[in-house]
Amino acid sequence: MSSRSPDEFRLGVRPYDQGFRGGDEPDDPHELLHRARRLTAEGHPGAGGAWERAATALRRAGGALAPGDHADALDATALDCRGAALPAAGPLFFRAADLHEQAGQRGKALVSRARALVAGPGPGGGPGPGATACARLAELRERATALHAVGQADTAETATVCLLHARARADLLDTAPDPVAEAGAVREELDRLLAFAAPHRADPAVLGVLADTLAVLGRITAPDDPAAALSRLRASIDQHRAAGRPWPATEQQLLLSAVLRTTGAYEEAATLLRATLASELPDLPLRAGDRARLCLALARTVAGAGERWRTTGGPEVADEEMPLLAESVHHSDEASDDVRVGALARLRLGVAYAERGRCREASTLLERALADFSEEGDTAARVRARAWLGDCALRLGESGRASREYALAAVEALAWDDRRHGAALSHRTADALGVAGAPEKAARAYERAADLWRAAGDHTAAARSLRARSRQVRIACGDVAAEVVLAEAAREAARGRRGSAGSRTAHDPPVGTAVPVEHARPTPVAGETRRPAHEVHSGDGTVDACDGAPTHVAAHAESESETDSRVDQGSGAGGPWPGLRELPEPCGSRGRYQVNVYGEVGGTGQRAATAAGTRVQGCE
Repeated sequence: MSSRSPDEFRLGVRPYDQGFRGGDEPDDPHELLHRARRLTAEGHPGAGGAWERAATALRRAGGALAPGDHADALDATALDCRGAALPAAGPLFFRAADLHEQAGQRGKALVSRARALVAGPGPGGGPGPGATACARLAELRERATALHAVGQADTAETATVCLLHARARADLLDTAPDPVAEAGAVREELDRLLAFAAPHRADPAVLGVLADTLAVLGRITAPDDPAAALSRLRASIDQHRAAGRPWPATEQQLLLSAVLRTTGAYEEAATLLRATLASELPDLPLRAGDRARLCLALARTVAGAGERWRTTGGPEVADEEMPLLAESVHHSDEASDDVRVGALARLRLGVAYAERGRCREASTLLERALADFSEEGDTAARVRARAWLGDCALRLGESGRASREYALAAVEALAWDDRRHGAALSHRTADALGVAGAPEKAARAYERAADLWRAAGDHTAAARSLRARSRQVRIACGDVAAEVVLAEAAREAARGRRGSAGSRTAHDPPVGTAVPVEHARPTPVAGETRRPAHEVHSGDGTVDACDGAPTHVAAHAESESETDSRVDQGSGAGGPWPGLRELPEPCGSRGRYQVNVYGEVGGTGQRAATAAGTRVQGCE
């Protein structure tokens, strides 16, 4: 007799995780059943596999799982759903809730229903609860509190439902009218949860919920008070260990290392991540997907430390970034359930190769990353991959291919609010066309770039594009036509100088007027330099075209010097185009309180706890 219903077969996923098999596992069905129950009570990630083996042994002996055990098995299975199986988590939790009700386990049923709402599709089909699901979670929280008052739900079950509601509110912070005020309200809710559960911390299950509560507190505190966030995240990790449940702490380790990076403690962050990668339990090895994320975060940490030390003149460090990225790629391929991590690792590794002149190897990695990001829909990542592909192609002498990659990157970048990136990439497209020996096409591309700079309010950059256009016009149409373009460049440069002068005397432009991009730029950060003034030659004389503009997106658009230098086409020669560093960060910031793939608060995309390839956080 099967231990599973036909509905579970129709889900189209393997119903139980087969991993984490213990070394001395019994053969007796009842011993296997006892072991599965114990692992479930401990919140062990291996519970799903234990239930599968117990169910199989019982079926062979002519028995089947009781409704309560079957419900626990489905809960464990849903908590382990990853990648393509992630959409099955919600239905599994709902099925488990029904079985818990049949078994008279009303508290557990509420936990399963709450987990189903958290695991279900959010707005736009993405993971995580939306506002409607959050309201339903609030109703479940009230029901759990009422059941606890009459002894029909224990403290761990009630606290878990309360935490899932608070976590859902935390996920929606950036959609609130006042995110900072809403974050304060969520912190108050979490503080009340800590006060409710703390007297029962002797129960390991309750201590685990307390640890998860501190982690959420740390996450939403990090943007406003990193020091307090560090304290809470450290306490969360310590409490998971005290509860004998170290396995859910991987997310907290990533969060903690990210907050350490924001405070400049790169060495401590790197030490933490290395220890996490090295400290595997005998019966609980790190999943390939988790290892891939940890390697990716460690690569980011050592790269940030290296950049900081180079800037401040500190000690040299070994180049660990590339081996770590390669390891992340390897483990993400092995996991095959988180396209985003593998694509980002390939992109970063490809960039690292390109920076070192290994352009052919870089191109292979960048092409694969681009294909993966096309599925993921990360525009910033696609633009960066195409721009680096164009740079590699140009240095390999494949200027036609370079112009196509730059042009495709420019098209996508023009959809962003900041149009300067699209303008800079259009200028770079023209550069490649010029190297390819297509002066007419290059001239048109430079004209397009100049128009885009004008639309962005950056007349100085428009003048640079026009000056570059004049060189191509001179080749295609002669000196007279080129002088006309140079005169236009001189007029644009004058507009740029007037705009710069106005910004020094009028800090608050009239409402409704167009504000030049330079006015909105922040004060140059440490290490930012000022470019020397370039000249635009016109029939009326010599005009300053840059006026000391900062090295920024616009400044990087000019790839040819006054001596009309050409891109060195040798492999790795000449170095990358500096404007590549100005492009938006892949998986970059979209919300103040969101967590990105590196574990950074203020990051992007899907919340780490429900992103494809990560275990659904069930607050076991």
